[in-house]
Amino acid sequence: MNTISNSEAKQTIELTPSYKIPLVLIVAALPFVLVQKWVSLAIALLGIFLLIQTLTIRLKFTETALEVYRLEKLLRNFPYKDWLNWKIFWSPIPILFYFREIKSIHFLPIIFDPEILQTCLENNFPLNQD
Repeated sequence: MNTISNSEAKQTIELTPSYKIPLVLIVAALPFVLVQKWVSLAIALLGIFLLIQTLTIRLKFTETALEVYRLEKLLRNFPYKDWLNWKIFWSPIPILFYFREIKSIHFLPIIFDPEILQTCLENNFPLNQD
């Protein structure tokens, strides 16, 4: 469920977590136990790490910035005025969200509802269709 609050002039949207990628990685690690234990362990650890991130990290789209929270504590905000571009990679199954600011590049795994993420991005920082 996406949380929407009208605390400011415009709404703030908190993205719903999506457990698809972490769970797929954890399940995918199981068959590798029989073939290559270290590969299985690496895939499972990545899945567990992403599962923990999915449980604790939240993205909120406000009127002026994308805010990143960990357990209700604001970690960082990314003002839209500093953004240059964004993209969600691999359309059939979105797995990676990229955005570029004036001074840095950011990559985030899609551990949030990809449709709402796309909608929020288009509403807050529409890409030029040249």
